[in-house]
Amino acid sequence: MTGPGEPLDDRGGLLNWPALQDWITNSSSPGTGLVVACEELEGGTQNHLFQLIREDGTAMVLRRPPRHPRPNSDETMCREARVLAALSASDVPHPAFYAVCDDPSIIGTCFHLGAVVDGFNPGSTLEEQYDDLGWQHALGLSMVDAIAALAAVNPSSVGLEDLGRPDGWLERQVPRWRSMLESYTKSEDYSGPNLPDVDRVGIWLEEHRPREASMRIIHGDFHLANVMAQRSQPEVAAIVDWELTTSGDPRLDLAWLLATSHGIGSFATRVPGFPNWRELADRYADQTGLALYDLAWWWTLACYKLGIILEGTNARAAAGHAPVEIGRDLHDRAVRLFTMAGNLIDGTIL
Repeated sequence: MTGPGEPLDDRGGLLNWPALQDWITNSSSPGTGLVVACEELEGGTQNHLFQLIREDGTAMVLRRPPRHPRPNSDETMCREARVLAALSASDVPHPAFYAVCDDPSIIGTCFHLGAVVDGFNPGSTLEEQYDDLGWQHALGLSMVDAIAALAAVNPSSVGLEDLGRPDGWLERQVPRWRSMLESYTKSEDYSGPNLPDVDRVGIWLEEHRPREASMRIIHGDFHLANVMAQRSQPEVAAIVDWELTTSGDPRLDLAWLLATSHGIGSFATRVPGFPNWRELADRYADQTGLALYDLAWWWTLACYKLGIILEGTNARAAAGHAPVEIGRDLHDRAVRLFTMAGNLIDGTIL
């Protein structure tokens, strides 16, 4: 970590300190004085997080897109910021929002500032107190409670009635993500997805699509790596990484948790106390009142969508725009997701 009195470097072109200092000084972010210390935080495979400390000791987190931004990275940053600001008075656990920069000329991309979350990421390691099976179980239920709280937020009441495109959302899901997968073939040196059952899963989703959706705000990427757990009690401290937030059916957030709790994005070590899928689903149904008779469809859609998203990083890695080892790891996870989707279709999971 760069400390007080040491020069702040631009982190390989990710930060532009002269312009950034001026912007922070004139922003609505808390604290006074210049940023005197900076540390890049671990945890993200796509975007970058930096903890900044101002002269008066105030700490904050800056979130910006990857070194090689996607075409919609600036739009994504601003949408994240807007949603986090809108949730400020809700019961949804999330990092407090401070300020957003929608001017890419400051550091090369848009970015936003938020509070430091007092907690740890349970997807990478569990702290000692979570050796207790009761704590493990309570954390899993708390994750369900967190997305249930998000599902309870009325978009219109928080100024997000125009978030995403609610009309035709269900009908767009498979064509949109199939088109995304096909677009990867344009990536240089990418040899193709090679994902099992990808066509069969897409066809099944289209043929079994629910008649209607219950449109709310969804996180869009809810799993263990995107929550911070409290240290003093077995609860979620904050849901983080709102990159895919939009308007959609909140049952997809539950399905995302189910898909990633089966080894694809779950704990680094075995956690026997974590609730099984049925306990998680029952808790969600009780908290939200949403019907889950078609849970297999939502779960399969989560596998389909997330698998295609992860494969995108593999394509970017082939083109030299992401680390090769991360690309390979996420491709492996995508393969496992599509294998899970095939099992769901065949009825061997539910």
